[in-house]
Amino acid sequence: MSENAENAGQAKPGGPAQAPLPPTPVPAPQPPIAPGLPRHDPAAWHAWRMQQFQLQQQQAREAAAARAANSMWRRIRPAEAAPIQTATLVAVLAAGLTTAVALGDGMGPGLLLAALPAMVAAYASARAAGRKARPWSLLWAAGCVALLVVPALRDSAWPSTLAILAAVLLAALALHGAGRWPGVLLAPLGFLDSAVSGVGWAWAGVRARGGGARRGRWLPVLKAALVAVALLLVFGTLFASADAAFADLLGGLVPEVSVGDGPLRFLLFLTGAVLALAAARTAAAPHRWDRVKTRQWKARSRVEWSLPLIVLNLLFAGFNAVQLAVLFGGYGKVLESTGLTYAEYARQGFWQLLWATVFVLGVIALALRWAPRGGAGDRRLVRSVLGTLCLLTLVVVASAVRRMDLYVDAYGLTRLRLSVVTMELWLGLVLVLLMAAGAVGGRWLARAVVGSAAATVLAFGLLSPDGIIAESNVTRYEQDGKLDLNYLRDLSADAAPALDRLPEPQRSCALTGIRDELRRAGDAPWYATSLGEYRAREILRERPVTTTYQECRVLGVYSGPNP
Repeated sequence: MSENAENAGQAKPGGPAQAPLPPTPVPAPQPPIAPGLPRHDPAAWHAWRMQQFQLQQQQAREAAAARAANSMWRRIRPAEAAPIQTATLVAVLAAGLTTAVALGDGMGPGLLLAALPAMVAAYASARAAGRKARPWSLLWAAGCVALLVVPALRDSAWPSTLAILAAVLLAALALHGAGRWPGVLLAPLGFLDSAVSGVGWAWAGVRARGGGARRGRWLPVLKAALVAVALLLVFGTLFASADAAFADLLGGLVPEVSVGDGPLRFLLFLTGAVLALAAARTAAAPHRWDRVKTRQWKARSRVEWSLPLIVLNLLFAGFNAVQLAVLFGGYGKVLESTGLTYAEYARQGFWQLLWATVFVLGVIALALRWAPRGGAGDRRLVRSVLGTLCLLTLVVVASAVRRMDLYVDAYGLTRLRLSVVTMELWLGLVLVLLMAAGAVGGRWLARAVVGSAAATVLAFGLLSPDGIIAESNVTRYEQDGKLDLNYLRDLSADAAPALDRLPEPQRSCALTGIRDELRRAGDAPWYATSLGEYRAREILRERPVTTTYQECRVLGVYSGPNP
């Protein structure tokens, strides 16, 4: 390179910096003379063809590597996690042991006790990785803990199951920090990958501590822990044999583990440890779910987009006008004109209105994807049309809830009826959130919808669905003497306080199902006994069931359910 060329890429003293000259392009090698032409060289032609083939292969590999580097999976993959900390390993071990001990006899408070070490492992891992907790993450973590309280309070399986599923979702959001719709929906899937990679991550940490200076630090702690366990076993056995009261207290605190329980306890230990590792690995290096890109749909013109929605709004307005006419005109005239009974009219429309609410949410989601995006006028059009649809749908939600109220008045409250009306009310709340997002912006919408769902599940569990059902049916019996004992005896122990208010022999017949279920379960330790089960046992201990099978059969307990 000449001196002038070198000076061309440097800045003059006191003058502005100059960009270096672009490199001179290297001309592509000219192909040799093709076969069939004069002075053709077969060796040179073959060498050139091989060179071109190798060049094409290299370009294909580079293109494939570029596509892989920019692939969706590569973008969302977590970063390399730092070596696992000792505090995280100890918390994971504690989570496995607590799971094996506390969940071997059932749920109850033991589920929350088993989850706390996993939370400590996640916190220690996130802190070691330098991650700081954000307000949304703290809110999700608090909601997860609150949801895990539901199994400790309720004996019924269906609200507890919903609470556990909602807790898993909130835990995923707290660890991943996702805020967009793809991240909110896909965050729980990150636990599957973290569970697999977390095992290798922990094993590498254990091997790194297997020798050298680190071994000298953790080996004395392990020896001290083994000595402490041996001392507890020896002196605990002596004190228990010396005093019956202390033995009873110790028996309530320490689980009874037999040889037959060994495989189950070991499986629970592995499950608890792997789940804690998944949480810790996610906290150390979470998946980047918010990097998932969604395809931008083609915007439609104003007429093409708004005309179907305006027609739908007119249909909803017409239906709501009929509902208002029925509300102010009374149901008697409507029943006379339709030929339906009171309960048939209420039941006929509820499910259709529930599905109409669900479909409206789908229509709004699609409409937002195809909405015109030309400027402020298009935004005002979208807000006005979809806002009107949301308002009209709220009237449909109110009509559906009213119809279910009429049906409950006729036939009583059941689990299915309580569940679907709760879902309908939550859908109405989602509509309100959509309207608020249209007015002030929707960056928070995904988190708000998930938060409202978790809050609904939490309230559903804390209010005790089976207790509400029993209370409603007992009140209905006190007012009009109608009672479906055959249905009430299938409720969980949460219904015992309300069923205890019934007069005999209805009370005993309604409580026979709870009594039989508690007998089959046997005596469980405190960490496997929910508050609902504890109250039911106290009620049955103070006021046992006194009726016989024949007396309950006369009252219709063992016959088919009422319509």
